[in-house]
Amino acid sequence: MEDQLPNVCVIEEHDSKEAPNYERENSESTMRVNGHQQEISTCQEMDEMLECETGSLLGRVADLERQSLAQRDEIVCLRATLADALRRISQLEGRDRREDERIDRRGDRAISSPIRNGHVPLRSSQSTGSQKDLRLRQGGTSSLKNNSGSTHDVRDGSSPKRPTSYTPPSQLPQRRSVHYQSTGSLHSDSPSSSSVSPVPSPSPRATPLPVARSPTTRANGPPQSSLRRAKRWSSTGDFIHSHQQSQGNHAQLVGSSRLSASTKSLFNLFKPPVLSNVKHGTRDMQYNEEEGTVLMYLRGRPVVLYVPTPAIESYDLHKVSTPPQSKLKLDWVYGYRGRDCRSNLHLLPTGEIVYFVAAAVVLYNMEEHSQRHYLGHTDDVKCIAIHPNKLLVATGQVAGTDRRDSMPHIRIWNSVSLSTMSVIGSGEFDGSICCLSFSKADGGNFLCAIDETSDHNISVWDWQKSDRGVKVTETKCSVDTVVCAEWHPLERNQIVSCGKGHVSFWSLNNGGTLYKRMGVFENRDKPRYVTCVAFNQNGDILTGDSNGNIIVWARGTNTISRLVRNLHEGSIFSICVLKNGNVVTGGGKDGRILHFDGNLNPTGEEAQIEDHFGGIRTVSEGRGSQLLVGTTRNCILVGDVEMGFSPAMLGHTEEVWGLAAHPTLPQFATAAHDRLLQMWDSLSHTVVWSKDIGEQAQSVCFSPDGTVMVVGCVSGKWLAIDSETRELYTHHSDGSEPLQVVRFSPDGSLLAVGSRDNYIYIYQVNEDATKYSRVGRCMPKRIRRHGGHSSFITHLDWSVDSQYLRSNSGDYELLYWNPGVCRQIPQSSMLRDVDWATHTCVISFETIGIWPEGADGTDVNNCTRSGDGKLLATGDDFGKVKLFSYPACQPKSLYHVHGGHSSHVTNVSFLQDDIRLVSIGGGDTSVLQWIVN
Repeated sequence: MEDQLPNVCVIEEHDSKEAPNYERENSESTMRVNGHQQEISTCQEMDEMLECETGSLLGRVADLERQSLAQRDEIVCLRATLADALRRISQLEGRDRREDERIDRRGDRAISSPIRNGHVPLRSSQSTGSQKDLRLRQGGTSSLKNNSGSTHDVRDGSSPKRPTSYTPPSQLPQRRSVHYQSTGSLHSDSPSSSSVSPVPSPSPRATPLPVARSPTTRANGPPQSSLRRAKRWSSTGDFIHSHQQSQGNHAQLVGSSRLSASTKSLFNLFKPPVLSNVKHGTRDMQYNEEEGTVLMYLRGRPVVLYVPTPAIESYDLHKVSTPPQSKLKLDWVYGYRGRDCRSNLHLLPTGEIVYFVAAAVVLYNMEEHSQRHYLGHTDDVKCIAIHPNKLLVATGQVAGTDRRDSMPHIRIWNSVSLSTMSVIGSGEFDGSICCLSFSKADGGNFLCAIDETSDHNISVWDWQKSDRGVKVTETKCSVDTVVCAEWHPLERNQIVSCGKGHVSFWSLNNGGTLYKRMGVFENRDKPRYVTCVAFNQNGDILTGDSNGNIIVWARGTNTISRLVRNLHEGSIFSICVLKNGNVVTGGGKDGRILHFDGNLNPTGEEAQIEDHFGGIRTVSEGRGSQLLVGTTRNCILVGDVEMGFSPAMLGHTEEVWGLAAHPTLPQFATAAHDRLLQMWDSLSHTVVWSKDIGEQAQSVCFSPDGTVMVVGCVSGKWLAIDSETRELYTHHSDGSEPLQVVRFSPDGSLLAVGSRDNYIYIYQVNEDATKYSRVGRCMPKRIRRHGGHSSFITHLDWSVDSQYLRSNSGDYELLYWNPGVCRQIPQSSMLRDVDWATHTCVISFETIGIWPEGADGTDVNNCTRSGDGKLLATGDDFGKVKLFSYPACQPKSLYHVHGGHSSHVTNVSFLQDDIRLVSIGGGDTSVLQWIVN
């Protein structure tokens, strides 16, 4: 037992020793467990902190991205503002520079030797200072009109010796064409801005000496007796013959080298190519001094014009009438082309709306109510695209005449300076250009274009490689109509096009080849037309169609991912994706604007456009919440879905023919085939009122006091309307043909109505011009035995005393009438000195110079004289407005020419203050207002 006890004790002792270790181990294990739990909780806390930090970091990154986008927009705006400021500074500097040049020219004229007694002093080219004098015309003295309208014969003379570098100033304009700016731009290089015609060389050294003549000469030609003995008629052709005869005499006076330098006469510069054996225009004009008549030919028909008595003695066919000192500058363009064009209304960072009508691209600042114009095109502009930098603009035009500069082409230009950056595709396109789009994902390096040929070719251009661009590729797009083509904003090489019954997805590979995949409509109703394309923020493609549906095509595929049916009644002409991702659609038939969220769920907001504005052609995003809406009746509306829309620009939708200036106010009226009669204010550039008269209008005029308007219609009906209240006073019908011209007599007692049925109808007018009674009608030749027009009436003018009437007709006649008895006055020579209240007849002695050589009688449509009698403006079949000095009675009358119209100019008229001129286009439906500088 004893032996065992110690063992037990030992064991107990051992156990007692082990106990603290066990407790320690337990405590350590407990501590390890607790520490592990603490570590887990710490990790959880760290994870939560990381998650919070990650969320906040993502939020900050998103905020930074939004700020970056906003700053990018601000940078674009600042860049545009800076460019606009630079443009204005350059404009002011250019104005100062032009003023300095004008002062220098005045100084040069002050120090130059004046013309005395019809002599021009000429500096000798020899070192001794002696000179041989040369004359400017053969067989007589050619006199040149100066800017004030007076004429001077250029004869021999002498001048003081000048330094070698000195060039004597000339009274003639320079031969080099002077480019006058006719737009609000500073750098516009458009051909239409060039506003002066080519003029002869100022150097008389290019003209051979005439044959020596008797010292007893008249001031404007050879002696009277000598002229009558030698030849009764003088003609423009005589000048060439006398030039040939004079070369031999000239060779005796100067060496052969001088002879070779003077083989061109002053007027050979104007010699046109021989078109045919038929006599045209002024080329074969003749002057009979005994009878005081000028004989010219229009389409082979001789036209005899009587020279006013004071001018018989001095009139010379060889004189050159210089252009007027005044020029035209385009002030305002009324109208918009929405009837047949799409996606042509955009907002620029400068705050301007850019759109086009006729051959003019308009940049309209609604806040400042000002316009600038790009006039680089020579014919109708059909499409427009904005570069991703929002500063460059591409515009494409239709095929014009056969001239090279009127071929279909694309012009890329700067919207701030209005300078042309590149002209692409001149001679490359076979048809008009209908669609344009800059690439977006790569910053606008490429330009896509589709033409209107039978295959609707699609081409891609690297437009920056040269000033004419480089074509990357071209292929057939579709035999059916193509209405839209757009680059994908997120895919670098993808283009989407759509049109009649199709939507195509194009891919451009690195080798420059286009591959096409057609959109698959599967079993769904295939629309007749896919009318528009847009892209949402996810990169999906949205298309609107003629069924009123929106189809969503998933990004990168050619299959339908979603179909939203029957949103509109009829076609959806425009889909606009806003910056916030929402979608706005416009209906072409129902005139509704619908608002959707990014998932195409209706928000319940919508607006209805009034019917008289037409259907919706295009919708684009404006400033803030504003939307810009272009309509099918050529109107531009501005507003939002909540507040509604108001018109910013109104226009005509069919050919415009009637134009009349208010006699006392700065207003004018237009009338068109769209049945609209509109009154415009030239100062505020707005429509005063618009009235649907229910008839296609052809002509319009004001009574002398401006209270009553008479509108001639296509049906032969004419209306008398109050110019303020628009009340219809009365209406009459004269035949069933269009009434080409209506005109009140200056005293307001008579009204003349010229019709296409060859009659001129005369009406007696009561005092307040509200009642009319027919006096009679002036009969054509087939009715009256003696006289009368045998073709339709084109123009009418009243004499100042309201006693006489003159008229032009479609067969190039000029006839005179006694309106009181409706009888023709066959003795036209009796009325050669009558003063006419207006001058709209294009065939008269005062308008000889407006007819170009080779004119066929229909090239010049109309003319008008300014109220002060100093200027004459014309409109022609080539879309040009020309400005002459009045009277333009010389065959060689120089002029300033201005473009902007793309169709025949149907009428021109000076306003009551002579500071402004208005011209109207036929097919282009535009109304252009010019400032006379």
